[in-house]
Amino acid sequence: MPVSVRVGQRLALLTLALLGGVGLLPQGCLGRAAEDEDYYMQELLSREHYTRLPVQEENPTEGDGAVRGDDFQTRTARSKPKTKPASGKLASGKPVSGKPASGKPVSGKPASGKPSGTVAKSVKPPNKKSEKTPNSISEADGQYQSERVECPPLGLETLKIVDFQLHASTAQRYGLGAHRGRLNIQAGLYEDDLYDGGWCAGRIDPLQWFEVDARRLTKFTGVITQGRSSLWSSDWVTSYRVQFSNDSHTWLTLKNGSRDLLFIGNKEKEIPVLNTFPKPVVARYIRINPRSWFSSGSICMRVEILGCPMPDPNNYYHRRNEITTTDNLDFKHHTYKEMRQLMKVVNDMCPNITRIYNIGKSYSGQKLYAIEISDNPGEHELGEPEFRYTAGSHGNEVLGRELLLLLMQFLCQEYLSGNPRIRHLVDETRIHLLPSVNPDGYDKAAEAGSELSGWSLGRWSQDGLDIHHNFPDLNTILWEAESRNWVPRKFQNHHIAIPEWYQSKNASVAMETRALLSWMEKIPFVLGGNLQGGELVVTFPYDRTRPQGEVRAASPTPDDHVFRWLAFSYASTHRLMTDASRRACHTQDFAKEDGTINGASWHTAAGSMNDFSYLHTNCFELSMYVGCDKFPHESELPEEWENNRESLIVFMEQVHRGIKGVIRDLQGRGIANAIISVEGINHDVRSGTKTPQYSAHVCGISFKPMCTTG
Repeated sequence: MPVSVRVGQRLALLTLALLGGVGLLPQGCLGRAAEDEDYYMQELLSREHYTRLPVQEENPTEGDGAVRGDDFQTRTARSKPKTKPASGKLASGKPVSGKPASGKPVSGKPASGKPSGTVAKSVKPPNKKSEKTPNSISEADGQYQSERVECPPLGLETLKIVDFQLHASTAQRYGLGAHRGRLNIQAGLYEDDLYDGGWCAGRIDPLQWFEVDARRLTKFTGVITQGRSSLWSSDWVTSYRVQFSNDSHTWLTLKNGSRDLLFIGNKEKEIPVLNTFPKPVVARYIRINPRSWFSSGSICMRVEILGCPMPDPNNYYHRRNEITTTDNLDFKHHTYKEMRQLMKVVNDMCPNITRIYNIGKSYSGQKLYAIEISDNPGEHELGEPEFRYTAGSHGNEVLGRELLLLLMQFLCQEYLSGNPRIRHLVDETRIHLLPSVNPDGYDKAAEAGSELSGWSLGRWSQDGLDIHHNFPDLNTILWEAESRNWVPRKFQNHHIAIPEWYQSKNASVAMETRALLSWMEKIPFVLGGNLQGGELVVTFPYDRTRPQGEVRAASPTPDDHVFRWLAFSYASTHRLMTDASRRACHTQDFAKEDGTINGASWHTAAGSMNDFSYLHTNCFELSMYVGCDKFPHESELPEEWENNRESLIVFMEQVHRGIKGVIRDLQGRGIANAIISVEGINHDVRSGTKTPQYSAHVCGISFKPMCTTG
């Protein structure tokens, strides 16, 4: 007998001795899930009916060691934040008989569609420590005991895991390949062969698998799954097994004693479901083997893996992917109370340059706190422009909220340390940071946890309104006046008034929107940026398409060249936005467009904050989509800060580009509300109502008025 054969047999025997044998996948165990509603693109205001654990059949089969409600913890979006995932628990009972009262064997396709099987009795580990095979899995031997280990996501959603690390048994087509099997990845409106919403197996049988190569030994602790993102299809996996390997050839199935563990999957396609392992498993490769799926759909899923990379400084990928920051900041997710406390700490550290105030309240009564950073907080100074950053208008887009909390800490620390760049910025600018426009939505998303909040939970205000697109549609009013040739004699092209209907009590306007509107009218902002999430791009007005009925169409403002420069100033200094080698977050590669796009060219939206700010207050407002992951894990915050820090500062500095001045009459007295026009640009500005001050942007060899500052 050849030596290689003898060695292979010996390794196989050792593996069987260690783990009690690896169960083969039965051919006839294709389960079917009960028919369910399609909840895609709907706000799930309550998920309580999804948090109940599936009821196992009273008389399961003897085939698979299925995970039952009291044997293993299955968590859905109502779970606690992912920063502290709970471990599963195993019951220590006798095996359940595989025959029902009638004496007939139970079919592998239960009518209820729920996974069936016995709970295997735990196997006592051998007294003598067995020799490890080359592919043995550390900490996976013998009897499982619940062990609480907190590990972050590997990064399928954040793109830390690259496409080449994802593999699958088969795929329906390229657009449904393994590289699309990422948690929360979105399909385009028109699904095609390139950008679909998940991995879908090319065959419908229980032999399919989805594989992740961690590229180093990793302590795996759990799996999060979703169904396929699609407007037209309903596909999700209802149960699955998990396998591990160190060489990608020999695979060991995660067991409960001597039985293969069968994890309960999804019951619809959007709500993520987390299953934590009874005990961490150390390996390089992990596979998910779907065992049952929605009866009217295909084997499709989106995945995130929880795991802690094992220390290995000599690993090439470890060295290449390691990103650290030298800034001593509070890198964590902050609750509303913690956010307020942190702002107070910054105010106490830098009392001479900071002031905390609130602009109003949310629907549930939480105050919308802002912090002002300036050399004379609370005072508007002649010649000093007003700048604002806002974040969290969509409550589930959490990264922007944390970036602004980090930014206020950074500005305070650097000012105290004498950083000349920061001192000049603070002394010459009145900076306003509003980190949480929608605290009610944040609370809802944070209760579920980052990976478990899905794509939309917490996006809207408490009364179901999209705050960012809840402003009056002034575009239509202006364009209608232009079509009638009323501009500029009968209708001005700037400071367009808010229609009366919008100001009525019966109008569908969020309390948060009214607070923002009042704030924008009270302070003469020159430049603003609102931080969003779920993409890597900077968008600029107009956000509404001018051609009627068009879903996407370029709709530039008269100041398009200024907006493009402002957008590029942020995108070009971001670590990833203009990187041509990076992978697209979802369906569009914005890096090909220098990380910027006209909002209406992407998707039309009426009543956006950006359009309203430009048309009503003359303040230039842009949207920064600062990361593919709307709600990144706490461990990702240092890297995200490094990605955005320079961009956040550079964009603030743009408020000083151009010209600014004071309009006076022949006697030297200031003239308020003076209109300033530039030839060739059909958008005027005016001096302030309280002071005769104005500011302007320099564009090439011409002067472009930008916004009032008085």
